[in-house]
Amino acid sequence: MNLLFELSGENPALAVAEIGCVGTVTRTATGIALAEVPEPETTTRLAQTHVIMELLGECDGTRAALTDLLAHLDITADRPFACRVRKIHPATVDASQLELERMMGKSIHGKVSLQSPEVEYRALFTDNRCYLGRVLYTIDRGSYAYRNPQRRAFFHPGVMMPLMARTMVNLTHVRPGELLCDPFCGTGGMLLETELMGVRSIGSDYDPEMLAGCRKNLPDGAYVRADATRMPYPDNCFDAVATDLPYGQSTTIGADSLDLLYTESLKEIRRILKQGGKAVVVTHRDIRHLAENLFEISGYYEQRVHKSLTRRILVLS
Repeated sequence: MNLLFELSGENPALAVAEIGCVGTVTRTATGIALAEVPEPETTTRLAQTHVIMELLGECDGTRAALTDLLAHLDITADRPFACRVRKIHPATVDASQLELERMMGKSIHGKVSLQSPEVEYRALFTDNRCYLGRVLYTIDRGSYAYRNPQRRAFFHPGVMMPLMARTMVNLTHVRPGELLCDPFCGTGGMLLETELMGVRSIGSDYDPEMLAGCRKNLPDGAYVRADATRMPYPDNCFDAVATDLPYGQSTTIGADSLDLLYTESLKEIRRILKQGGKAVVVTHRDIRHLAENLFEISGYYEQRVHKSLTRRILVLS
């Protein structure tokens, strides 16, 4: 199905890359992406998207063009519906949001219900184009805020927030029922997301305090204390790896230097990863020069956290 994605806006490149875990992106514009998705229900796993829609059509970004498109589509809603319009910068449409929504409501056959609609039609104006969709799913990003690490049984400063942890897992393209490894599991953020997604996972950490805290946060999880440079797993046994490498500031790294830790850990990740699997590794430094001899680098993204920290995200195949 050809779907229209209204992106969250925090990191457009990362949002588009994340959609790759459910389909094939065909086009992008400011704030949106189009993709062919064989199983639309799988899009509910996304973290960097606000709304997922069935794409009904597109036209020039004017009121007249949208009016003509709606007349051509001749839509009939079999349930109470509402119409919503969003103008994404640099949209230059020649009408107000309210005027456009009223026009849409009059152009679609059926009963309008602004208070309790069962169907929503959404027009997105961006880059001098208009994209019209019927809403399939809205991502409940509030659930990520509810899972704030400070609410967990064990908390440690500097941990990755749930939205980003979910994104990292999604970038591996791991599927429900498959097996993911986090060799620096820390307080268990990645593992908590895999549990919610139906993905099997195993976490390990060198720091016994972190591992004990991880067990508190996810009592039914699978864990082992292990050095990430000598992991106790067979070759080619994991479908995916997602991990936030230690930054050496407030964690026990168990190695003489970060460069040695990163290099030897990447070798081990390469060893335990199945052929065709993906690994997503995150750190505060650009380590592409360490990874390129072991993997194909299929993605590199940066996410600013605060003034003194920018996360570097590597997708490795």
